Amino acid sequence: MSQKMKIVAAKEAIKYVKNNMKLGLGTGSTVDEFLKLLSVEVKNGLNILGVVTSEKTKVLSESLRIPLTTLSDVKDLDLTIDGADEVDPDLSLIKGGGGALLREKIIAYNSKELIIIADKTKLVSKLGDFMIPVEVSPYEHEATSSRIMQKLDEIGYNGSIKLRQYEGDIFVTDGGNFIYDISIGLVGEPYIIEQLLNSIPGVFENGLFINLTTKVIIGNENAVDVIER
Repeated sequence: MSQKMKIVAAKEAIKYVKNNMKLGLGTGSTVDEFLKLLSVEVKNGLNILGVVTSEKTKVLSESLRIPLTTLSDVKDLDLTIDGADEVDPDLSLIKGGGGALLREKIIAYNSKELIIIADKTKLVSKLGDFMIPVEVSPYEHEATSSRIMQKLDEIGYNGSIKLRQYEGDIFVTDGGNFIYDISIGLVGEPYIIEQLLNSIPGVFENGLFINLTTKVIIGNENAVDVIER
């Protein structure tokens, strides 16, 4: 996604932000552009409170002087703006390429509306070209990874699983967990896969976001497409 497309999508998303909203603030380079625009609105008098989905977003939001709070203080959110790695025609998503999937799903679940900002390359007919991230406990994580593949195999999905690395070390999430990325081809029933993965002890969450998205804003060079569920 070119920088221009990110900014175009972010400019459209800012239109949905109203005064006194409690906002979920997602993670990723497109959301970063949204945060920059949001900070200008705040400087000009917009009254909002943000709840972040990652330490990275927290650092940027604080540097931009966006006022932050927590879910425990505000109970629920009016709107969350986030990105995605893949979006299908039902507005189901694969998220978690940046490693913030657990916190992103908590925030999305507790938000009245989830708007995804992305570019047209993220639109797919079926999810699964992008690997599905699964956030797991570090405790006996190899056993958990084996169970993941066993359970998927039992319902006809074969493929590979890989422990995520970063700069030669195991990637660790903000919550202190590990991520396994699974590649099982195109997913016909994302809801079933989501439920199956989350039923395995040791799995905290996975990157399939089902029935959470209300709108997707697709940025093009000079215009946007808004897809609604």
